[in-house]
Amino acid sequence: MESLSHCPVCNSDTFSEFLLVKDYFLTQEEFTIVECSSCGFKFVNPRPYSDSLDKYYESPEYISHTTSNGGLLTSIYTTIRKHTHKKKYNLVNKYSKPGNILDIGCASGELLNLFKINNWKSFGVEPSEKARKFANETFGLDVKPEDELKKLPTAFFDAIMMWHVLEHVYPLHDRILDLKRLLKPGGTIFIAVPNCNSYDAKYYGKFWAAYDVPRHFSNFVPSTMKILLEKNGFTIEKILPMKFDSFYVSLLSEKYKFKKLKYFHGFYTGLKSNLKARKRENTYSSLIYVVKNTIS
Repeated sequence: MESLSHCPVCNSDTFSEFLLVKDYFLTQEEFTIVECSSCGFKFVNPRPYSDSLDKYYESPEYISHTTSNGGLLTSIYTTIRKHTHKKKYNLVNKYSKPGNILDIGCASGELLNLFKINNWKSFGVEPSEKARKFANETFGLDVKPEDELKKLPTAFFDAIMMWHVLEHVYPLHDRILDLKRLLKPGGTIFIAVPNCNSYDAKYYGKFWAAYDVPRHFSNFVPSTMKILLEKNGFTIEKILPMKFDSFYVSLLSEKYKFKKLKYFHGFYTGLKSNLKARKRENTYSSLIYVVKNTIS
């Protein structure tokens, strides 16, 4: 295990234990989430070394990359995913004109293909070999392994997407610098991450599925995302909700807490989280950050 001596966002050397969380999804190992005393960033510490992370993804039930049918929860996820692909496409087109687009963590490529068939020059990066192969062979996409990210051309992309990817990434500043190099001046990045300031996060506590230790290393809120991005010459232009996430995350949290799926209560908690977020700015279960490259 690797222990960090400094906060990945603000570089402070002072943090305290925030929460002990099990890997309820797979290994049942327990991990510590700490909170930076300076900026409030919450992150797994100590964490597995990067070369040992693969074992935490080795499950056919890990649905971020799946293209097959599973149980009811997987069916709910894939149904919602199809609906949200169109919303994501419309959002990107609202802030960017068609050009070169990069989807980091593009999974099996369904979203990226939507851009391809609508006259975007589409490129992807995906660590899963199986998902990458599916995207390339099924849709004719250009999806490369994650270690190819640094080989992509400088100032080439008009838009870059990271849908529920940044929480998996470390070191953070290296990835942000990669984005800085790849994006054209004036280009736009779309970053979606869970929000641990949401009602469902506070309600479920250590059982909140979006902590997803150790696959999710980082736990962002708007203030820490702002610090991370502004230190690297980016500006957050807009913060938008992902309202469907509260329902899926709440259902999965019910499963972790009660060892079974309590559908009605999970949907009720997801709805309650969204209703409370309407009254308190930027407290939805997941948030989309629309980010502009303001310094060339």
